[in-house]
Amino acid sequence: MNDLFKAGKEGRDDAAYSAKDIEVLEGLEPVRRRPGMYIGGTDETSLHHLAAEIIDNAMDEAVAGHASLIEVTLASGNVLTVRDNGRGMPVDPHPKFENLSALEVILTMLHSGGKFSGKVYETSGGLHGVGSSVVNALSELLEVEVARDRVLWKQSYARGKPITPLINAGPVQNRRGTQLRFKPDPEIFGELQFLAARLFRLCRSKAYLFRGVRIRWSCDPSLLRSADIPAEAELHYPGGLRDSLEADLAGGTPVVPLWAGDANLPSAANGDKTGRLEWAIAWLEDGEHALASYCNTVPTPQGGTHEAGFRAALLKGLRAWGEQRGNKRAANITAEDLLGGMAAKLSVFIREPQFLGQTKEKLTNAEATRLVETALRDRFDHFLGSSPAQADALLAFVVERAEERIRRKELKDTPRKSATRRLRLPGKLADCTLEDAARTELFLVEGDSAGGSAKQARDRASQAVLPLRGKILNVASATTEKLRQNQELKDLVEALGCGVGDRFDRTKLRYGRVIIMTDADVDGAHIASLLMTFFYRELPDLIKNGHVYLAQPPLYRLTQGARSVYAMNDADREVKQKLFKATGKIEVSRFKGLGEMPPQALKETTMDPRKRTLLKVVNAQHDHAATADRVESLMGRKPELRFQFIQEHARSAGELDV
Repeated sequence: MNDLFKAGKEGRDDAAYSAKDIEVLEGLEPVRRRPGMYIGGTDETSLHHLAAEIIDNAMDEAVAGHASLIEVTLASGNVLTVRDNGRGMPVDPHPKFENLSALEVILTMLHSGGKFSGKVYETSGGLHGVGSSVVNALSELLEVEVARDRVLWKQSYARGKPITPLINAGPVQNRRGTQLRFKPDPEIFGELQFLAARLFRLCRSKAYLFRGVRIRWSCDPSLLRSADIPAEAELHYPGGLRDSLEADLAGGTPVVPLWAGDANLPSAANGDKTGRLEWAIAWLEDGEHALASYCNTVPTPQGGTHEAGFRAALLKGLRAWGEQRGNKRAANITAEDLLGGMAAKLSVFIREPQFLGQTKEKLTNAEATRLVETALRDRFDHFLGSSPAQADALLAFVVERAEERIRRKELKDTPRKSATRRLRLPGKLADCTLEDAARTELFLVEGDSAGGSAKQARDRASQAVLPLRGKILNVASATTEKLRQNQELKDLVEALGCGVGDRFDRTKLRYGRVIIMTDADVDGAHIASLLMTFFYRELPDLIKNGHVYLAQPPLYRLTQGARSVYAMNDADREVKQKLFKATGKIEVSRFKGLGEMPPQALKETTMDPRKRTLLKVVNAQHDHAATADRVESLMGRKPELRFQFIQEHARSAGELDV
């Protein structure tokens, strides 16, 4: 081993690496050399992080109670100005640095500022003391104006270095606070420009997060790329997060009324205040999970300990309510069930927050979990107890989600059951006994009545029957979450056994034919359209490989004496009537539904492979795009497209034979 070390030393050129190679970066040079360490990179998101740092500083003044107005102005040339009416940055000489003002220390030295001791700001978003100095370092030009004690002070910087001294610009009246005007350095960010829409949304979120502030937004009209973004606006929301969530929902159907509130966090052992929180929550029937959290007005897209406390308070509270109401199923609820259909906003203000990295995307204060859980749990228990009917509705909604989750887990890809392995299948499914899927058929019928007739008429060896309750969900206009929640479609997928989406496996399909058998009327045609839309959107391979069919049940039965025939529609009835004797009375029976047909008649006309007529559902081979467009226009989320189709085809409606 010693020989190895000796050989290593002798084989190395010691003079190639010496003290002169040790580089010491002074001032803000480390920021310019490695901007990613401070703002995450040099991309568009990092560019806007500069704006967020300066706006956060102004918000800290507002949250501390010293500012009520913030002005944010985006001008041509990629210049952003942020001004507040707070106390203004200190401009007096700094006691530790000779010939430097406190203002210059803040703007040129990392880890400097008034947010470390907690004496100047109880809570703040910029706690690392690098925000303003990093912005200065990465700006081609930065100009600062400070109005304190009725005196205006000015100073200019270029790429982090002062290019003018701190100048006393004379007395001012009716002005106080700090104004920073800066232009990001093209040497760092290239041709990237501030986006008006992104900055406007940032300002709006800040105004929502602190109801005591007004933010005046203005932007050079030439920089606007969207009609939704105003050139000028004053943002002020007395309702706070409630206003924000209501604006986001815009038409969603809540399970219970939107719940919003605020509370102080529990005090420390010595009696000191620890902070406060605000929340707004809505559980939506067709909603998808959307939780936006903040700490000291700083967005935390990766969540953190405050979100952990939030989830714990709601989960434990609802479980306790279920236990109190004697609902044993409430014990199965998980955070996934509770949060899945919830849209929520959570904002906490705490002393000395700790974030994961300078970009502050995740809160890591361990005590935040306990503080938020304790404060919110008390208010949530009160919310539930104050309206038992609403609380029960919420509990039923979440329990149903829990049962669906458990059901999905247990019944992923259901293989064919056998005599030795009886698997759980949809309760209303009357399955067949053959093991060979290619020789079997699944009839989809509307309602229990039709299902009863079909079950009696079927061949039990090869034909299965699954009754569906009324009109199924229109998957072309429904959200993903609503689709997952729909029991009828879940039963259908479970019966088919082949899974959907990335879990689809045609080799596990349990039936060779899937036959849509609905009433021969308008409602039946609508249900058939909904089912075909489901297969086209969610299981297109079944159509592609010829597994989906439409049964053709008759609408009429014509009887003369001992002779009976069936007619598919009005036109067919007129033709069939001519086959009877002119002298005999013809009795015409109209089937209101398959449930009214005698099982023997249903078998003879619709289910017996030797006598029935089936229509195979196929894709239009010549133009797949046209098929997709037609499905979207007739079944999608835009009713105006259906209205347009009706207008264009109204004249031919009388000619349609339904």
